[in-house]
Amino acid sequence: MTNDQRPTTSLRLAWFSPLPPVRSGVAALSAEILPLLRRDFEIDAFPEAKAHDFVWRHRRAPYDLVVYQLGNAAWHDYMWAYLARYPGLVVLHDPRLHHARARHLLQQGRADDYRAEFWYDHPAAVRDFVEYAVAGLGGPIYYAWAMLRVVARTARMVAVHNARVAADLREEFPAARVETIRLGTPAAPAPAAARDRVRAAKGVGPNAIVFAAFGKITPEKRIAAMLRALGLLARDGVDAHLLLAGDASGYPTLAHDISAAGLQTRVHVTGYVEDRAIGEYLAAADACLCLRWPTALETSASWLQCLAAERPTVITDLAHLVDVPREVALRVDLLDEDASLAAAMRALASDPARGAAVGRAGRAYWLAHHTVDAMADDYRRIIPIAALQPAPVVDDLPSHFVDDYSGRARAIAAAFGVSVDVLAGRARN
Repeated sequence: MTNDQRPTTSLRLAWFSPLPPVRSGVAALSAEILPLLRRDFEIDAFPEAKAHDFVWRHRRAPYDLVVYQLGNAAWHDYMWAYLARYPGLVVLHDPRLHHARARHLLQQGRADDYRAEFWYDHPAAVRDFVEYAVAGLGGPIYYAWAMLRVVARTARMVAVHNARVAADLREEFPAARVETIRLGTPAAPAPAAARDRVRAAKGVGPNAIVFAAFGKITPEKRIAAMLRALGLLARDGVDAHLLLAGDASGYPTLAHDISAAGLQTRVHVTGYVEDRAIGEYLAAADACLCLRWPTALETSASWLQCLAAERPTVITDLAHLVDVPREVALRVDLLDEDASLAAAMRALASDPARGAAVGRAGRAYWLAHHTVDAMADDYRRIIPIAALQPAPVVDDLPSHFVDDYSGRARAIAAAFGVSVDVLAGRARN
């Protein structure tokens, strides 16, 4: 660390997050924000491969704050072994975590732990629902139960990326300290001539309109609705194409659905796109479709990248996005999704001036609220406050959060007349 990069405070942070080369939006975010925050704080990063070092390092020289970058994906599973035992600032990228918790616990054969955690998080829920999940019949129904109570009750502070979501969490968990940290994304640079090069590689003419969707391709991104709308535009004689720029492994029927719609020459699936190549595909796009339902109440980093690139965007009209100004994006009404989406796409295809105006408003909104520097400012404000919050005292957690799983080791030691208390640092003969 050079002289001008030395931390300006004495706070030491442990930062739990996936990091590149993990293919995760949270990993990319941490890679962007950590260099900025290291100018202000001393930070040790603990991705999964290094997490086992945290306990002894924290014991030797306690950290002032543990920061958990928590999301509804497998990359975050390892954090659950720490977050209740070492309370800290939990940044919720997905304020609904049920998918990840159910998958992680049930894949490990821990059905009883899943039952106990679900009932703890949702004591008013129908108790038999867990058997539905244990039988492997989960999926979209998981969105109905967030599985957040353990996190909200044990964290020193919870942060989310949306002020309305924060307000809802404060109402649901009045004892929790909940703050807002704006999500920031960098603008993706586009090399010269990228637009023509990408379009030519996909067989798209210079006068066609290209709609693009970025990020992991899943049914929740409303891909089926996009295909139906694209088909309507094509039948009306609009030279429209759809670029799906992302990993499609979560959508196993995608190729079949495209073929069934007769859109093989109009839909272009790229597979996973490296961060450095996103700008090229944004350059090739005329507008971006950033749809989501059901939702985990997340703020979409891919949508923000489209705003930064000054592309007009179409978003699902969700309750937690009501504060986004109407001029920033066109909106799709879920109650009339097909007609609403087709109308938005048709408007952008037929009125380039309107699209340009929406793109400019989106870029201005990104500059005002969602740059990496804005996000860093929020972290600098929140971290010292979180470090001063007392660790909550919670004495009724499900047993798998408090069990140190040393029972077998203790039993073996007892057979030799030895009583061991490793966690307290004592050994007695």
